[in-house]
Order: sequence, then C-alpha cells, then structure tokens
Amino acid sequence: MRTRAVIVGMLIMTVIVIATLAAAGQKNNKASRESRRITRAQLEDKIRGGWAGQMIGVSYGAPTEFKSNGKIIEDNIGNYREWTPKRIENAIVQDDLYVEMTFAEVMDAQGLEATTEQYGEMFKNSKYQLWHANAGARRLLNRGIKAPLSGDPRFNIHANDIDFQIEADFIGLMTPGLPQEANKYCDRVGRVMNYGDGLYGGMFVTGMYAAAFFENDPRKVVEQGLASIPAKSGYAGVIGDVLKWSAQHPDDWTRTWALLKEKWDRDDPCTDGALRPFNIDARLNGAHIALGLLYGKGDFMKTLDVSTRAGQDSDCNPSNAVGVLGVMLGYGGIPDEWKSGIAAIADKKFDYTNYSFNDITRSTVERALKVVQGAGGTVKGSEVIIPYQAPKAPKLEQWDMGVPDKRIEAKDAAWSWKGGWTEEMRGGGDQKRFAGMQASGAGAETTLAFNGTAVALVGNHSQAGGRADVFLDDKKMGEIDSYITERTHDNDLWHAYDLRPGPHTLKIVTRNDADVRSKGKHVLIESAIVYRAR
Repeated sequence: MRTRAVIVGMLIMTVIVIATLAAAGQKNNKASRESRRITRAQLEDKIRGGWAGQMIGVSYGAPTEFKSNGKIIEDNIGNYREWTPKRIENAIVQDDLYVEMTFAEVMDAQGLEATTEQYGEMFKNSKYQLWHANAGARRLLNRGIKAPLSGDPRFNIHANDIDFQIEADFIGLMTPGLPQEANKYCDRVGRVMNYGDGLYGGMFVTGMYAAAFFENDPRKVVEQGLASIPAKSGYAGVIGDVLKWSAQHPDDWTRTWALLKEKWDRDDPCTDGALRPFNIDARLNGAHIALGLLYGKGDFMKTLDVSTRAGQDSDCNPSNAVGVLGVMLGYGGIPDEWKSGIAAIADKKFDYTNYSFNDITRSTVERALKVVQGAGGTVKGSEVIIPYQAPKAPKLEQWDMGVPDKRIEAKDAAWSWKGGWTEEMRGGGDQKRFAGMQASGAGAETTLAFNGTAVALVGNHSQAGGRADVFLDDKKMGEIDSYITERTHDNDLWHAYDLRPGPHTLKIVTRNDADVRSKGKHVLIESAIVYRAR
C-alpha cells in the first residue's frame, strides 16, 4: 500500500509540474507575442547601425571580391585586413548600396504601395553598371519585357543569382520586428530581377534584419530569417545545413565551410559559373552570410572576418552580415575603429542617388514609422509600439536548369557554321584571344547537336547587337536580340530548360534587323552550356 501511495503521489506531483510548466510556457509565449516597444532614438540608432554595417562590410571585403572562389582566403588579398578610416569612402561607389537606394527612392517618390512594374521602370532607365540577374533584368526591360517577367527564369537565366539578396537590406531596415511586411516588399521589388531561391535570398536577409531589432542572439536571428522562406526550398536547405553543422562544430567555422563546399558549392548553372569555381548563386553566398553571423557570435571583427574569408562574393556577404549585426548592436555599439571614417562622408551622396548616409538614415526611419503604423502599430511621441508579427513563408516556387554537363566552345567540332561567320579576336599581342564566331546581317547559320535537358547559348551583347532566330529540333523557339544598353553586362543569348532527356539539335539563323538603337547587326556566339537532369 505504501508503494502504491508513493506512486500515486509521484503521479500527482508530475501532473502538477507539467501543468505549471505549461502555464509558464503559455505565459512566456504570450509575453513573446506582445507588442514590442522601442524609442525613436533607439530605432534610429539601429537603422543607422545597419547602414553603417553595410558600408563597412562592403569596403572591407571589396579587395577580395571573387578573388577566392572555392577556397578560404588565407593570404592578404588586396591588404583587406589593413583597415583605415579612409577606406570607408569606397562605400560611396559600391553597387551593394546605390542600387538598393534607388529602389528606396521609388518608395519615397511613389509611396509604399509602389508596384513591381514601377520598380522595373526605374531599373530600366538606371545608368549604373549591372551584371548577372540585374543586367539580365535591365536588358529584358529595355526589350519591352516588363517586371515581373524580367526576373522570370523563362527569360532571365540568372534568376537564382545573388542580386536581390545584396539589394534587399533597405527593406529589412524599414520593417523592424515585421518579417511579414518585409516579405511583402521583397515580393514587389525582388521580382524585378529574381525568382525562387533568388527571391528568397532577399527574404532571408530581410527576415534577419527584422529580427535583429529585438534579438541579441545571432543564431536566433538566422533562425528567424530561415522561417521567412519556404522550408522545402533549396535556399532553406543550405541555411538549415549551416545551422546544423555550426552546432556540431561550434568552434571551427572552416569545418562548416568545407561541408558547405562539398554539398552546395557545385553545379552553379550561371553562364559564368557553370563548370568553373566562380559561384554567384544566392544560396551559397547566403550561407556565407549566415556563417559570419553564427561564428562571429556578435563580435564585429569576427563576423567580418568569417563572412569575407569564406570567399566568392566576399564584399557583398560581409556587407549583409555586418549590416544585420549593425542593427543588433546599434550605431553606438559598433566599435569606433570601424566607424570613425563615416563622419567625414556622412553628407556625401552615394553614386547615382540623391542620398547621403545621413539622408538614407532619415529616409529609412520615416519609412519604418509608416510601415509600423500600417501594420497596426503606433507612434506616440518618442515611443514606437510595434505589433508582434511571426515570420510567414510565401508559397514555394523553384526552378532548375539542371547540372552543367559540358561547355561546348564555338571552335568545337560539334558546331557547324555556314554563311558569313568569322572568327572574332579580342585583345592584342600576347593577350590576343579567340572570342567567338560573329556574323552581321541575314543568312548566317550554325547548328549544334547536343544531348541534355537544358541548354544555354553564351555570347556577346553590345550596343551594335543584331538579331537571330532560334530553332530547337526544327521548331522555332524564339529569337536572339543581342543589343544591350550601355553599362549592362550579360552573356545569355538564349536558353531553354525542362527539355525531354536525349538528343536535340539547336540551330541559329541570323537576321537582317536590329533594335532601332543598335549601331550594327552583330551576333557573336562564344559557346553553349549543356545541362543534364539533377
């Protein structure tokens, strides 16, 4: 009987403990879901810290950008570690900053409800240098393909590239504690140039920014960013791996980096990265952002060091990472040695914008207050009350060119050339090299037989570009228009994916017409990239 009484007593105590813990959990959960309060001064300090972090990160990593592909930076590339206050001046000319500021300017001019098409119109007429998804978008917009189709993979082969990821920070900075609002604006802006995982890169970054206003633990910030994107996406897969591996190897970031390289730094479908060490994929570079935050553990220098030394886009990645950390720390919390040069340029306009550091901070604070109020929050005097908002991932969208299988250069015997094709050479002296086969005007024809499930035709766009018809398996499938506006750098002439497995024939026939702005009718083909199913 004593044994039975003891057992009954223990069961009763267990029930009481469980009930107590459940009640405490409900209380804590309720507390965590209550509105957050922040003073206007604190809000401005964190926004200022985010912009300063971006400026420091991109200036620090600039000498190393794509100079260490597929390997950790061990040497002193460009003396990037030798930081001086004057180096911050480099931020003024960085596309990491001025491109996103021009999107912010659309919001300031058109209002927060500006549409994807309006952002596209701004982008179409922009004058700065652009590459990859950004360049593809501007080229398409100038052909009359409006946003969001300018970011759709059917037209833009770079849709999974890093571009929106490096331009989304301004959205995160104006959505404090509001990840759903961040995703709303990401969906409008990011579709100008990206899709799927390329779009999710911006949502991941802005989700981290939104969390950083009220969270001091970098791991929780990364987890909140992850919660803002679909769990079954490729992007979520790589960030989930970084979180898992960093927990398994908490004191050795190089071990996690090696695991990332083994699993994720391969098969980049980009026309520049395919079958090469170069990787501008949003997912891998997003993993390097997370790597810096997780192993930096709140330390400014360590976060900079890891996100830069991870390589690939090693100025954009530290810019994102210490931008997020700058919000967590606030401008006042950034060590003076890193921010001391900002005061001297705080009123200097960033290239191609109407904003200085002080201007963009003020503009972002004003937009943030409007976003907070639009989300149901209030601004009372010096206090800002922000409603609780949990991350909510959008509907899953994915696309895949497949695995790059071979790059068939224009000189390869697999090509047959008829008509007015000539060898185009570039450079001079010892630097002279074969650039591809070029034709001008109608009637030149080339044919390539290949075996795969996707193909990308790589060539040269220029201000003297012409047009050609594209036939796949004897069926007309589109056209090449190789005219491109100035300061726009893209080499995707034409691509197709989701083809039936097996042999195919690609035929290109040049035409005698061109864009009315073109100074010629040149079509230059460098190579074709053939892909197989993943």
